[in-house]
Amino acid sequence: MGSTGTVLRELRGAQKTAKGVSLYSRYVNRPAGRVFAAAAYRIGLTPNQVTLISAAFTFAAIAAVALVRPSWGLAGAVYAGLAVGFALDSADGQLARLTGRGGPDGEWLDHVVDCAKMILVHTAVLISFQRFFGLPSQGWLLLPLGFLFTAVLTFCAGLLREQLGKAVVRPAAGGSGPGPVSRVRAVALLPADYGVFCLVFLLLGDRTAFRIGYAVLAVVHALFLVAFLAKWFRELKALRTVD
Repeated sequence: MGSTGTVLRELRGAQKTAKGVSLYSRYVNRPAGRVFAAAAYRIGLTPNQVTLISAAFTFAAIAAVALVRPSWGLAGAVYAGLAVGFALDSADGQLARLTGRGGPDGEWLDHVVDCAKMILVHTAVLISFQRFFGLPSQGWLLLPLGFLFTAVLTFCAGLLREQLGKAVVRPAAGGSGPGPVSRVRAVALLPADYGVFCLVFLLLGDRTAFRIGYAVLAVVHALFLVAFLAKWFRELKALRTVD
């Protein structure tokens, strides 16, 4: 794999399945991550180093939300930091699959960073609300706490669903694979995609618009949580009968 073009072609063959993935992740974040993974491969970075670089971009953007007065300049900088961090979060896994250098340590580190950013981003919004927003009522401070609860519960419940499913179900020999990709499902999942969530920070230049956009996303994520919990519970209940 000499040239960057060759590396990119190899990476296209090292993608996860697109099933259950939103259009943003499939057509924006994963391709961007592929470019970062190719660059990381060319300069000799390990997947774990890419994960840490992703964390640096993400946490710098989150810190700016908490510490800097909202403006249109801040909006662009925060979105750029979060979007690059998210693309690098895809790049580390792609690089691991390409090089065969992935392992439990890398998966653990990736999940730790994901959990940390989930907690910190809503904490930063709470701090920004208190410091800079001049809220119409103190009740608005409950919104980031509710969004934080929703995000963490979705993350933990989804991770448990995945791990418990693996523990119970063994892949069948000669299985048919993950099945067809639903375009309707990919569109429906857009509001729950972290990349789409990052877009709300482009509204930071207008505090009212940001507050409303953030509130709308909080409600949407809460509705998705209810739907996901019901779906995952049914799936795990059905696994009782699987040998």
